[in-house]
Formats: sequence, C-alpha cells, structure tokens
Amino acid sequence: MTRQQTLTAARRRAERLRAAIRTHDYRYYVLDRPTISDAEYDRLFEELVRLEAAHPELVTPDSPTQRIAGAPLPAFPTVEHLAPMLSLESVTGADAVRRFDERIRASVRGRTVRYVLEPKFDGLSLEVVYRNGVLLRASTRGDGERGEGVTENVKTIRSVPLRLRGNSPPRMLAVRGEAIMRLDDFRALNARLERQGQPLFANPRNAAAGSIRQLDPRITAERRLDVSFYDILHMEGGRRLADDMSLLQRLSAWGLHVSPCARICSSVDEILRYHLEMERRRESLAYEIDGIVLKVDDLALRTRLQATARHPRWALAFKFAAREEETTIEGIRVQVGRTGVLTPVAVLRPAQIGGVTVTRATLHNRDEIARKDLRIGDVVRVIRAGDVIPDIVERTAVSGKRRHRPFVMPAQCPVCHTPVVHEGPFDRCPNGLACPAQLKRTIQHFGSRDALDIRGLGPETVDALVSGRLVRSVADLFTLTQRDLVKVDRFADVSATNLLKEIDKAKHPPLWRFLNALGIPNAGAQTARDLAEHFGTLGRLESADEAALRKVPGIGPAVARDVAAFFRRPVNCRVIELCRRRGVQVMGSTITPRGPLAGKTIVFTGGLESMTREEAEERARARGARTARSVSPETDLVVAGADPGSKYVKARALGIRIVDEGEFRKWVGTRG
Repeated sequence: MTRQQTLTAARRRAERLRAAIRTHDYRYYVLDRPTISDAEYDRLFEELVRLEAAHPELVTPDSPTQRIAGAPLPAFPTVEHLAPMLSLESVTGADAVRRFDERIRASVRGRTVRYVLEPKFDGLSLEVVYRNGVLLRASTRGDGERGEGVTENVKTIRSVPLRLRGNSPPRMLAVRGEAIMRLDDFRALNARLERQGQPLFANPRNAAAGSIRQLDPRITAERRLDVSFYDILHMEGGRRLADDMSLLQRLSAWGLHVSPCARICSSVDEILRYHLEMERRRESLAYEIDGIVLKVDDLALRTRLQATARHPRWALAFKFAAREEETTIEGIRVQVGRTGVLTPVAVLRPAQIGGVTVTRATLHNRDEIARKDLRIGDVVRVIRAGDVIPDIVERTAVSGKRRHRPFVMPAQCPVCHTPVVHEGPFDRCPNGLACPAQLKRTIQHFGSRDALDIRGLGPETVDALVSGRLVRSVADLFTLTQRDLVKVDRFADVSATNLLKEIDKAKHPPLWRFLNALGIPNAGAQTARDLAEHFGTLGRLESADEAALRKVPGIGPAVARDVAAFFRRPVNCRVIELCRRRGVQVMGSTITPRGPLAGKTIVFTGGLESMTREEAEERARARGARTARSVSPETDLVVAGADPGSKYVKARALGIRIVDEGEFRKWVGTRG
C-alpha cells in the first residue's frame, strides 16, 4: 500500500471514528441515553488519538480530541457579541406576573398567547458561536455587548458540541446558554479544595463562573461543568422558526443540551402551578435553580414587543423566595478539624433562611475574613443554598455604628496550644493525634454512620473518652471494658453495656466501611466502595501500588497516590495491626450475585417506611446490586417511596422500571 493509500484509509477511518464519537456524545450528554459502555467509548476515542498522532495532518478543529486542554492562556480576549445579551426583569410575586401577562395580552388584542416555561438556572451566561456548524468561539455575557473570550475553556465541556449535528447547519449561529455545576460535583470540588488547603467556593454558581474563567483550560477540564442552551441570539442561513418550543427542539436536534423541564402554558394559573412545582422540586434537583423563566412562545410577537434598554419585554424571571437573610455576627470561634486545619466560624444571631434556623456560618480562613472585612458585631448578609453550609456573602454597612477590632486568627492551637503553621490561607495545628481536638474528630469519623456505624459514639461520648484518657487512638476503642466506662461521669451500667455491644458489633465490618473509617485522604464512602469491590480484601489493597490502584474505575492519579501513601505510613499500618490484634476482622467484599437484583444499578427516591435509605442500599448491595444517587440511562431499577421527587420523573421519562417499597422487600427480605 502506497503512502497516499495509507493516508486515504486513515482519513476515512478518522472520519468514521469522529462521527461515531459525536453520536455517542449526543446520546450521552443531550439525550441522556448512551448505547455503548464507557470502556467501548474509550476504545473509540483512544483509536482516534493514535490515528491523529500518527497522521497530524488529519487533525481537524472540530475533532473530539481537540477537547483535550492545552497550555495556559496569557489573558482572555474581549469579544463583541453578535447580538446583545440582555438580562431578564425579575419579580417575586404573583401580582407582578399577572401584570406582565396583562401587558402582553393588551398588545395582541385578543389573540391567543402562549408561554414557554423553563427552570431558571443559577449559573454563568455564555454566547457560543458556530460557523458552518463548527464551534468558532465562546464568550461570557460581560456587559451584554461584549464579554471575555473563553473558547478554549468551553471546548472542554462535553455537553457543548464542537460540531453541530445535521447536514445543513446555519452559516452563522450564535446560541445562548447557562454554564452550571451540578451539586454533587460542587461538593466534590469543595471537598478537594479543602483537602488541598485552598479557598472554597460559596455556591455552585461561583464555582461554575470561577471554573470558566480559569486561564489554564486544564483546570476547567478537571471540573465537571454542563451548559444548558435556551435561545438563538443570531442566525444566518437555515430555516426560520415560528415559536420558542420549536427553537428548543431545533437546538436539541443540533446536539445542544436543553432543559427537559420546558413546558407550554397559556394562563397565569398554569404559570403559578409550574412555579410552585419547581419550587417543591428544587431541593431534589441535581443543580441549583432560583426561579422559573416565562417567555412568549410566538417569535414574531417577540419581535413586535422588542426590548427596553436592559430587558426584553417578552420574557420574565419569576424568582423563588430568597434563601438569604441579614443577621449579626455575635462572635467568632475557631474549630480544629480532623486534619488539624483551624476554621473560623461565625456565631450568628439566629435567622430563618429557607425554613431553617441558621446560627453558624463558616468563615473558611483568615484570607476570607480579611477579604470580606468581617468583624464581631457586623451586620451581614447570609445565604443558604441547598445543603451547602451557610455562607456570609458580604458585610452590610451601618452608618454611625462603631466597629470592633479586626479578628486575628490565634497563633496557637486553641485546644492543645501548639504553635500553628501557615499553609497558604490556612492555619493548621501540626500536633496530629496528640491534639485532643484532632483525636476526637478522628474517633467521631471512625464510628460515624458511613464508617463503622457505632451508635452511641457521639461527640459528647467521644469527648468524655478522650478527656478521661481512655482512648488515645481508634484502636483503643476495642480495649474498652465495663469497668473503664462506668468510671466516666456520663456512663452508667446500662449505657456502658450498650456502647460495648455496639463496639463489639463493629468488629466485623464490611471492607468498604473499614476503609472509610480509616479516613484515607481523598477517599470518601463511594471511593471506599470502589476500592473494596475491586480488591476484595484488605490485604490485597494494602499491598497495591499506584499502578494497581489506577486500574480501579473512578480512581484517578491523585487518589491513587494518596491511597498508596496512606498504606505506606508506619503509623497507619500500626493502627490497622492493633485493630486486628484486638479482634477486628474486616470482611471481604466478594459478593455472590444471586436473585433479581444481582448486577443491577438501583436508585432510591422518596421516603421508605420500613427501613432507612442507608439500610435499603446496604440490603441491595448485599444481593449483588450497585446503588447510585442519581438516575441515568445506566440505572436498571428505581425504588420509589412516599413523595418521590425528580428522580421518579426522570425514570419515567427514560422508561426505567419503577417498583414500590413492598416489591423491593420481597427481594431483600424484611430483616437486614
């Protein structure tokens, strides 16, 4: 075969691979219905990478391999939008919605008016431009006329196609979308930042905005972002559209991700019902929303209605009740965490936010306190988003009020008085388990619900055990006797007996629970399950090197490095060996699949009557199933309890089998 023939064959194969990968990206990120496994997808992608490496002349700008982030950028260029990116007028009351509807209907003189309703994503607005179907550039909203060019960063987001689907894309197309970070990814990011001693993001919106604005696209690529598209800003060529619902369908056909919650309505009552429905579903959604958007469906009518200098007259943001409140900082306390990091916490005058009484808010670190200039006695604005720890957004200036002195972090650990060390913006006590605070947090984690689940080993009990010098490491829990415990003030014969029974039950933990109890850096409960499932026994895991650890699905280089390092440290090996000597027998995780749940991926939603969610998941896993917290096309079964949320709705849309608690009990029995 001549060189030209080889190149021609390689070009044809590369084109087929690109087409296949784009199709599978569309099915996964837009339709949420993949048709191949992750391993098969990886094989296709790796073949394309090898082919393009061998023949660099075959690389195209829209190749899926071009999502791989390159070198850091020196700065973001300023980009002028193809059409103005206006903001929406926001309201919070039903009367304002009625006035908006009356104004629209008055302009059409009796003609039928329909609205498209969508969730209002709490993210960062983007303009993404395609030329002849190929991604040309992407930019932030900026001032509405021009924004920051963030093309290289947006190219790393899998839900943004590098080439539009279809054979006849418009010559030029500018679409508008919202970059968001899902809540699970936000929590995982903040947990990683905290372990690395870096400042945390206050909410998913800030995390998405901060990730998009990274000068190093490789950092953006590491943070799982999504973009939901909802409007066409400019289009040259292509068939014109008559209504907004057709516009959303066209966006989806081009391979752009749109909200599955869009709905048509024609009355204010329907708008109010949709608003109430989305507000109720808000806590169960995988992402943050702060209201709904209503848009006139008729695109010709939109043109007639035009816009003000700032807002389109044909759309409205109907916000939810605020989950923020003003209150006063009454004090600042410093807590010492399990890893020794000192965290300042604001003691607040109690405030009701989103139905919850808030009395504490994290201040993160000394740099954050200085940046926001927070002091005792200040009036502050506090926000609570979903399950995120309450956070102080800013100080509210009060004229004529004399302020306290600036807060200064202590030079010594407030518990063991060891001089602290400075690590970037953080202060850390280096005293390890010799510091009572770190020892207490370690023991509490060891006996927590997702670890060894030792009931009765709460903060007060742990405090008494450590203060009484009965426990100096987690292994000492297994040497406690009735005589030891009754010497402690809070224990009587019955409470001592109950705690000893719980500790004795904990001597035969499943491997994943023991791994999670050890507090391995960067290895939470799910990582512990993955490790246990892959290695089967503690001995095999202890002897695994980084290369072996990286073969575990879901384990990246950083986690593999931390796990391997943990089992190399003599102090950790000593604790594990002491636990063994004192009767702890870690149960291997090898499960013999049997029954209808073997090999199935199960998601639970709603309240269960006969068991807790954790107990249900344990029973499912004991019968060979894998549990997940979100519904996806890979989900085999959804168990629905009382008042199921969005997971139930998504499962129905995907055609996933749904059973009730009674059916589930038939498979797992009524006892654990």
